[in-house]
Amino acid sequence: MQTKQLGKTDLHITPIGLGTWAIGGGGWANGWGSQDDQESIATIKRALSLGINWIDTAAVYGLGHSEEIVGKAIKGREKPYIFTKCSLVWDDKHEVHNSLKAASIRSEVEASLKRLGVDVIDLYQIHWPNPDVDIEEGWTTMAELKQEGKVRAIGVSNFNVEQLRRAQKIAPVDSLQPPYSLVKPDVEKEILPFCLEQNIGVIAYSPMASGLLTGAMTKERIQNLPDDDWRKKAPEFTEPRLSHNLELAGLLSDIGFPYNRTTGEVAVAWVLRNPAVTGAIVGGRHTRQIEELIGASEFHIDDLGIEQIDKFMHTHASA
Repeated sequence: MQTKQLGKTDLHITPIGLGTWAIGGGGWANGWGSQDDQESIATIKRALSLGINWIDTAAVYGLGHSEEIVGKAIKGREKPYIFTKCSLVWDDKHEVHNSLKAASIRSEVEASLKRLGVDVIDLYQIHWPNPDVDIEEGWTTMAELKQEGKVRAIGVSNFNVEQLRRAQKIAPVDSLQPPYSLVKPDVEKEILPFCLEQNIGVIAYSPMASGLLTGAMTKERIQNLPDDDWRKKAPEFTEPRLSHNLELAGLLSDIGFPYNRTTGEVAVAWVLRNPAVTGAIVGGRHTRQIEELIGASEFHIDDLGIEQIDKFMHTHASA
């Protein structure tokens, strides 16, 4: 699998990386429901065997559990790049809070290093720019961690252009992790062009809109999701948006069919075609899911397919 340099860093990543939000399991506000840990470990190992060379996680996923599972899966083998995040912390009641204070970030990085079982984190990211007033303090601390060798590269997630500029005044931003998909394409307007201009690496998250664009989602399946799966009540998974999103998934399925590509592969390939995007995060809870998506790394949607997608998006925007 070909690799691409992440911004100005020395990291060369494959077009898709494994996302581990869902393998954190349930029991917290933004969980995906229960998950079998052995299945998670098998999924991580399968992704690596297929050539994926980076894993994206976060301390808050499963309140530390996702990082622990990643640590177990990579123990005793050649390690892929490990990307994780800070700024979301939780208390004894499992309630999550935002913090960009220096002391918090320093405590978080030590905890992540321990859970992951690594000596250095390849890419450390601020998860959310909250509280906004503390961005400068948080980013200064991130730059210090890089200088100290605890992390190799530093990035941000969910930042807008103004917030990126503020961070850049303190230290270079190596990467941005924004939500980007056909369901949420808004970053195309300002954020992606800015990153391309500034040579900030971009790793897009939720390119399949958290499962909506996989071809496996139906109204019945959504109704039967466990109550602790955050998607059950999310706006894109409920009407009036749901019918539109499922229709879009149907179109992607039709585009991929002649090439023996899955709906999800087409959705991810659409994200990867943007020149600003270095890589896309593909979430997986089962080995089969990764096997059905790995082809996105080399699939290019033809001109007719792009025309069909553009027409669908335009029609919806003007409806």
